[in-house]
Amino acid sequence: MVEARYNVVVIGGGIVGLAVAREITRRFPGLRLLLVEKEERVACHQSGHNSGVIHSAVYYKPGSLKARLCVAGAAEMIAFCREHDIPHKVCGKVIVATSKEELPRLEELRQRGEANGVIGLRLISREEVREIEPHASGLGALLVPSTGVTDYALVSEKYAQLTAAQGGTILTSAEVTSIHRRPDEIIVQTRRGSFSTNSLVNCAGLFSDRISRMAGDEPPVMIVPFRGEYHTLEPARASLVRALIYPVPDPRFPFLGVHFTRRVSGKVDAGPNAVLAFQREGYRRTDFKLQDTLSLLAFPGFWRMASRHGRMGCQEFYRSFSKPAFVGALRRLVPEVCNEDLVPGVTGVRAQALRGDGTLVDDFQFFSVKKVLHVLNVPSPAATASLTIARTIVDTATTNLGLV
Repeated sequence: MVEARYNVVVIGGGIVGLAVAREITRRFPGLRLLLVEKEERVACHQSGHNSGVIHSAVYYKPGSLKARLCVAGAAEMIAFCREHDIPHKVCGKVIVATSKEELPRLEELRQRGEANGVIGLRLISREEVREIEPHASGLGALLVPSTGVTDYALVSEKYAQLTAAQGGTILTSAEVTSIHRRPDEIIVQTRRGSFSTNSLVNCAGLFSDRISRMAGDEPPVMIVPFRGEYHTLEPARASLVRALIYPVPDPRFPFLGVHFTRRVSGKVDAGPNAVLAFQREGYRRTDFKLQDTLSLLAFPGFWRMASRHGRMGCQEFYRSFSKPAFVGALRRLVPEVCNEDLVPGVTGVRAQALRGDGTLVDDFQFFSVKKVLHVLNVPSPAATASLTIARTIVDTATTNLGLV
């Protein structure tokens, strides 16, 4: 039996789903909106387990959706935090070259960032690096003054509050168990009841591909979980890092590498690594779910990815179990760091879309089928750009789903 009828249902109470819900209720105040989240509260997973960085679009391919949405999204995020008294700080970061081979890539990053509209980028010398980050090691660096930090769990909670204030309904502990399409409606069955809707937006993150199949649509990708493990500097050693210290990314690999981030709380996090997880919400090394593992192993794209990045994957696993190896990677950036300086920190799981040909999707990706819009890949800088991503998604939904 249908509990209630809505004009639109959003699945997923992470920062993107909440931003979409807020944008719909803001733009279309006459629509009845329901957001369903399977956990007891919003932002339990990726949105509440990340570095809190407000990114600046230095790394992203010019012309990509990531690049186009990140610069404007970062400015809007800072303005949003300021308007709603959410802790934030524009502290800047240095991307440090630790070898001669990395120096030319700093210039490439500068050119890429400027092509994306990032302002204030500047190549700096070893001496200038030491003025900004006295304990950092490097031959030179790219200074990115527009980078900041905030608390995305608090941002997500504010999105939820604004959505409710604008007439939307947010239902937690409401895991979706089935979706039935009918000629004139979509029935979304959850653990807290069954709901009818005209339109559906799937922002389920780690489970977005499964929600797609539940709705009767075959996604072009599989979601692969990567666990990111952080350590935290002991308070007595937090002075080793003033703001953010990043490595020059290796273009052969899909992840940035370990780095240092001073959070708005003042704590300094070091990491993350990027370890394949054998459970979609596998926050611990021992977490394992047979269904998740078998579906991953049965996907041809997994084996093609493994053949390309297997060596890097083994290195990440080794660093996960070997603290000295983890510290060794960090010492390339800050040589004074030692094992005793680090204690276990937060752990997050990133939802990464993988194609059948073994390539990791590098940009935001979503597609619509009839009255359903699936958001399948929104990795970093999704939190930074959540306001601009939401507008793009709602624009698409307005056109393709007929939101009015």
